[in-house]
Amino acid sequence: MGDLKTFSNPDVPGYLGFANLPNQVHRKFVKKGFEFTLMIVGESGLGKTTLVNSLFLTDLYPERVIPNAADKTKATVKIEASTVEIEERGVKLRLTVVDTPGFGDSINSTDCFQTIIQYIDDQYERYLQDESGLNRRNIVDNRVHCCFYFISPFGHGLKPLDIDFMKQLHAKVNIVPVIAKADTLTRKEVLALKTRVVEQIQEHGIRVYTIPDCDSDEDEEYKEQIRILKASVPFAVCGSNQQFDVKGKKVRGRMYPWGVVEVENPDHCDFIKLRAMLVMHMQDLQEVTQDLHYENYRSERLATKNNTNTATSTTTTTTMMMMAAASNGMKHHGLSSGDGVSRRMGGGGGGDDVDGLLSDKDRLLKEKEEKLREMEAMLSMMKQQMNSQA
Repeated sequence: MGDLKTFSNPDVPGYLGFANLPNQVHRKFVKKGFEFTLMIVGESGLGKTTLVNSLFLTDLYPERVIPNAADKTKATVKIEASTVEIEERGVKLRLTVVDTPGFGDSINSTDCFQTIIQYIDDQYERYLQDESGLNRRNIVDNRVHCCFYFISPFGHGLKPLDIDFMKQLHAKVNIVPVIAKADTLTRKEVLALKTRVVEQIQEHGIRVYTIPDCDSDEDEEYKEQIRILKASVPFAVCGSNQQFDVKGKKVRGRMYPWGVVEVENPDHCDFIKLRAMLVMHMQDLQEVTQDLHYENYRSERLATKNNTNTATSTTTTTTMMMMAAASNGMKHHGLSSGDGVSRRMGGGGGGDDVDGLLSDKDRLLKEKEEKLREMEAMLSMMKQQMNSQA
């Protein structure tokens, strides 16, 4: 047997070792890796793909073909999901970016968000089915945890389409409003647009993702970071993967005749703040998706299923009661299929009154038998429907 003294810690009396539990959880999750799904929604030409590539330093759509203006007017909303494995210091992240090309591009964009709503619901339904299945240990989470909604910088706030979309989806997904191409606006224009967007969001009762408050025991530096992030919503950003020399230093940015807009300079745009919000609160975005949006969908789904089963069961019970009542009615009148046959076959002269009575009873018996057959067919059909739903 091995020497058990190697597992003791005589230098610290009373030490049990459960303070090491967080390290065990850390090792488990690092080994398993993390999953996150980000949806990007907005009109074409707002730099959605460029921003995502800048955020994660990758090229998610190397073979994408940009449609011309004629194709855009006839385009319908499509769903394109791209998954990439990112590893940083031994931590693996399975990132899925869901793009929605065609959103808001057609002449009639009234119901263009229905495809997006259906996709989000489909992911919830798939997770619900996997969760109810036998193999629950290897469930792949494809639910949408966050949605970047891109707002055009060329208007005076939110468009009717923007308002309708966010009102339709704010109960299904965490929405983060983003003002695109902030490098086309002056600082004063950015501030005015942010103020107007916030006013419209509050006016229409739109619920966007709220950065959680700090605990009282957090350090002051972290509290200041959270305060700055909250004040920056909606984030005014621009993206670029091109590098330029600025004062002897390589920076990512966009070149203009008057200078370079540095993507990662907080004085130029909110790119770093948006990335910090996403990274710092990625776990909270997943928890809100699980505890709020998915639970709402799950409750509604189960309630609908229970109501359907209850209605089917009630109808079946009513049908069986009607069949029993019909059968009792036949017995009350002294009628049965055997009686009808024997009386029709039985000869003997009973007079015209007897023949008329037998004729009426035969007719009544025939009607009852037809009703019974109809009820039996209806009951059989309902049982088949219940079995198929189960």
